[in-house]
Amino acid sequence: MNRRDLIRQISLAALPVAAQSVPAAETKPRLKTSICAYSYREQLQSGSMKYDDVIRLAADLGVDGAELTTYWFPDTSDSFLFPLRRFAYRQAVDIHGIGIRTNMCRPTPELQAAEAANVQQWITVAEKLGARYVRVFGGRVPKDATEDQAVGWAVETLRRCAGIAAERGMILGIEDDGGITLTAARVVEMVRKVDSPWLGINLDVGNFRDNAYRQIEICLPYAVNVHFKPEVMEGGKRQPADWERLVRMFAPVYRGYLSLEYEHTENALTAVPPLIAKLQHILRSPA
Repeated sequence: MNRRDLIRQISLAALPVAAQSVPAAETKPRLKTSICAYSYREQLQSGSMKYDDVIRLAADLGVDGAELTTYWFPDTSDSFLFPLRRFAYRQAVDIHGIGIRTNMCRPTPELQAAEAANVQQWITVAEKLGARYVRVFGGRVPKDATEDQAVGWAVETLRRCAGIAAERGMILGIEDDGGITLTAARVVEMVRKVDSPWLGINLDVGNFRDNAYRQIEICLPYAVNVHFKPEVMEGGKRQPADWERLVRMFAPVYRGYLSLEYEHTENALTAVPPLIAKLQHILRSPA
């Protein structure tokens, strides 16, 4: 037996038997539940809820994590961020990511650098909260520009942002959210051109304007976070999302959070709990 084989045998012996028996190409599904704070946008904006209330609700509903949309943060001081991080830990809720406002369609190197500096500041906020992920937007096509030009500018801006994220160990996810990210093909194109392991897709299942399941399938290999919604666009009309079908699609490809984002008019305080219960039931059910 040579030295390399000996080291390999010692390494395998240190693994649990179950892990040794699973081929490298096979992985077990690992889908976790999360609540996106944007679901409670009306309450957060009015002040009737605080961010610690979102964390408390997640804990009471048995949800694994919370994704904090930052639009209604009172500030980004340590005096706000650190108590929120501590509270989430004591509630056993993982603040796994934050969502921020960005526009990557910046036509000049100076503006691209400024956008990257904005993302850098929010990466610091994410770090202080214990998050490992930041959701960003691509933006709209500027006036007097073509979509191809805007995508090219966005790629350059995203490349700067991904470089900063790599230095800080933070994952970025560009969301399919209209504008230059209207189609799966465009989102994947940008991610592939940036070509960084620190940039992926925040896959929002409800944002595609048509052929949702096909477009979701295209994005899935690049997904680093998922927004789960009750409806999708399919066949030219909005219809209830087939969550069982989506979970079957996700399980072999994606490991991570399914973050419920509720955008309907019914009060989220009454609408979200049954949706979370439904998602939890599906994830517990045999494939």
